[in-house]
Amino acid sequence: MTIYENLKQQHPDIKVLLNEPLSHFTHTLTGGPADALALPTSVAQCQTLLAYANENQIPVTVVGNASNLIVRDGGIRGLTMILTEINKITSHENMIVADAGASLINVTKAAQHHSLTGIEFAAGIPGSVGGAIFMNAGAYGGDIDDVVVGAEVLTPDNQVLHLTHKQLDFGYRHCSVQDNNQIVLSATFSLRTGIAEKIQKEMDRLNQLRASKQPLELPSCGSVFKRPKGYFAGKLIHDSGLQGFQIGGAQVSTKHAGFIVNVDHATATDYLNVIKHVQATVFEKFGVHLETEVRIIGEQPTTK
Repeated sequence: MTIYENLKQQHPDIKVLLNEPLSHFTHTLTGGPADALALPTSVAQCQTLLAYANENQIPVTVVGNASNLIVRDGGIRGLTMILTEINKITSHENMIVADAGASLINVTKAAQHHSLTGIEFAAGIPGSVGGAIFMNAGAYGGDIDDVVVGAEVLTPDNQVLHLTHKQLDFGYRHCSVQDNNQIVLSATFSLRTGIAEKIQKEMDRLNQLRASKQPLELPSCGSVFKRPKGYFAGKLIHDSGLQGFQIGGAQVSTKHAGFIVNVDHATATDYLNVIKHVQATVFEKFGVHLETEVRIIGEQPTTK
């Protein structure tokens, strides 16, 4: 019996899938298999899984809604946890507390329902709360950094900590959770009282803007590149004549140059090869190195 089969046997209450293709979960519809993929439904189950992994010296990878993520075609060794089953959202006065697996879109809907303003910018961001904290997600002039006051995290040694805004040490598409290998469990958002109709109108406006400019009709990993200082990644890619450039089934979107879309059964390797070509071409033409915003994890496929 393998250590992963043993995990399933020891903890039948936790959903664990073995050798599960991550293409079933990523927004690109690409990605190789996870040795073991767990879908915990509580913080206690997360702690049980982490304790088992620590005891058996198994590496742990945590995934949110897999919207701004590329998993290489070789898949992920060890234990992968997807937290989307831990998704409760509650409100109290001007605060909203949301579990890591809650959809950020659902948080904005909850805010609107309670006439709370300040998080409208996130109305169309398809990630989870945990992923949004991890990446300091943002759009249309707003960042998660602007509205989060604290987060509960699980440390590598299985302790639950409360981190303040200062301790989260937010930066551009970055926070301390990345550096400390912590797992976001929940986050607290501080908002302002507003008018529900006005909040909804602004969310609708931003969602219409997003739909008009972004290739939402095709699988993608969202915005691929960070914004280089003094430039816009999409404009540099457009000005390099790369819209429509394609390797395998992955294509630089003809609608928005900052996106790479899956137009024909793309693999993660197709995506990564397009990214490399875009980076090389933009650097050659403009001398600007485009850094990836999308998180890239997993193993390269084995070559025969």
